[in-house]
Amino acid sequence: MHKIAVIPGDGIGPEVVAQGLKILNHFDENFKIEEFDIGAERYLAEGEIITNKMLKKLETFDAIYLGAVGDPRVPAGVLEKGILLKLRFYFDQYINLRPVKLMKAEYSPLKNKGIDDINFTVVRENTEGLYAGLGGFFKKNTDDEIATQEMIASRKGVERIIDYAFKVAQKSGGDLKVTLCDKSNVLTYAHDLWQRVFTEKSEQYKQIATDHCYVDALTMKMVRKPEDFDIIVTCNLFGDIVTDLGAELQGGMGLSASANLNPEGVSMFEPVHGSAPDIAGENKANPLAAILAAAMMLRHFDLQQEADIVEDTVQQALNENKMTVDMGGNLTTSELGDYILQLIKKEGGNDD
Repeated sequence: MHKIAVIPGDGIGPEVVAQGLKILNHFDENFKIEEFDIGAERYLAEGEIITNKMLKKLETFDAIYLGAVGDPRVPAGVLEKGILLKLRFYFDQYINLRPVKLMKAEYSPLKNKGIDDINFTVVRENTEGLYAGLGGFFKKNTDDEIATQEMIASRKGVERIIDYAFKVAQKSGGDLKVTLCDKSNVLTYAHDLWQRVFTEKSEQYKQIATDHCYVDALTMKMVRKPEDFDIIVTCNLFGDIVTDLGAELQGGMGLSASANLNPEGVSMFEPVHGSAPDIAGENKANPLAAILAAAMMLRHFDLQQEADIVEDTVQQALNENKMTVDMGGNLTTSELGDYILQLIKKEGGNDD
């Protein structure tokens, strides 16, 4: 039995998570689900985000399912650091895995690019780099103010994320190419380490094809020739940026899911999009990213058939234009969740 901690979060988070839970609850023989009150409302009412007691309890779960983080009533960064980054660092979720897959040709903003051209995965280092939070201010709020933010790259951190990227390629049968994305021509210390480790790992995985691209060149190539990429491995900041570009290539944030992984610990699954407070409570948010995040969780639990069924039914719904308004359809959030569940039952996914 797998234990899943649910953090619905802010804005549209509870609405889209509810649709993903319909799917997970359909496979109820495998899951025990418990909801946690963590987010803006708790912070505004009690002045706390995640207590040590909550963290200790979350340690007893196999995975966390997160909706969305962010509220205009809370200063920018408070919830993001207090929830997203805190959970990633506390549980050492050093892998951020983001598939970039175009599921319907008309969603691509790129001319003459179709579903065979946009299908790659970004493996982002998730606990180091500029996001480690090392730095500070000197003479703050004066004319002589200095602000510093340090980029951290440990050999352990770089080795394990690059090794994971090669393992993803190896699992595919060795047909996928691994591309290192860095800025080693300018970041000559931190990214020199990435270069050296990538070379060492390439020797260990000689059957895997490799490539290298500076991040600025990579963003141009993602637009011009996305079919050249299979697996991109990169640092925390660059991964954050290129995956948002990737989300647009596949049709927008409403279709973009991600996993924050610790293969030996508690992992977290979430849609990439924000909390969209302007449409919260209106039952019109696109739930597909949350549903696809649930599929990533199923795959993490080695429930491959179940994950395939969920992804196939999302593809079918897209093909039938059974969508929310943002994707050209006319269904509400809950109606689309119900429709996906209907399709899953027809596919034989543990029909009740």
